[in-house]
Amino acid sequence: MQPSEKKPSPLIEILVNVVIPSLILMKLSSPEKLGTVNALILALAFPVLYGGYDLLRNRKMNYIALLGLVSVLLTGGIGLLKLDVKWLAIKEAAVPSLLGIGVIVTGFTRSPIVKKLLFNPLIMATERVERALEKQNRLSQFDQKLRFANHCLAGTFVFSAIMNYVLAKVIVTSDTGTVAFNEELGKMTFLSYPMIAIPSMIMMLGIMFYVVKVIKNLTGLGFEEIFDKDAEEK
Repeated sequence: MQPSEKKPSPLIEILVNVVIPSLILMKLSSPEKLGTVNALILALAFPVLYGGYDLLRNRKMNYIALLGLVSVLLTGGIGLLKLDVKWLAIKEAAVPSLLGIGVIVTGFTRSPIVKKLLFNPLIMATERVERALEKQNRLSQFDQKLRFANHCLAGTFVFSAIMNYVLAKVIVTSDTGTVAFNEELGKMTFLSYPMIAIPSMIMMLGIMFYVVKVIKNLTGLGFEEIFDKDAEEK
């Protein structure tokens, strides 16, 4: 547990990682303004600097956030080195694919990633739930359900990989290093939030609802008992 860890504001994250870079790429890439290279560097600087600041502030390595930073740097490399635009679509699909593979691998260990994300002391009264599961002799059944939820979580990354690839192929069609490429990259970044991020969050909420429902069915605990660590024991 990291009680001192500061949670970033979702609004600030959206502004820094999506809105501001998109606007810079779409509005400031022309030669009369910043130019393609300067606009791309400035747009990528926001998520990179914010990610670095968040890392220093929490003094904790977040591997998903680190992979996100690598993804941003790869995007910049593709644009600045003027590589074939096809590499952008490949990169966009590769990052969530790697995450999905990582999630699947954890499903074969004692601690699936979904357990660390959803069934942890920061969210639920895990000790109470585990005692109830042990009392009902349903710990192994719960582990099986968690592994299914873990596969569902991997499915969200598969969705993200497919959608990222499709968006990149459909929207970003101009040669790298051009004003059109920057503008299309900005448009893709902007559209990725409503078309990928929001559906993925809805899927995550569905997975969490499933885990809570499983806990209620296997333990007989109420909603308050599952989430409120100070609730009275039955």
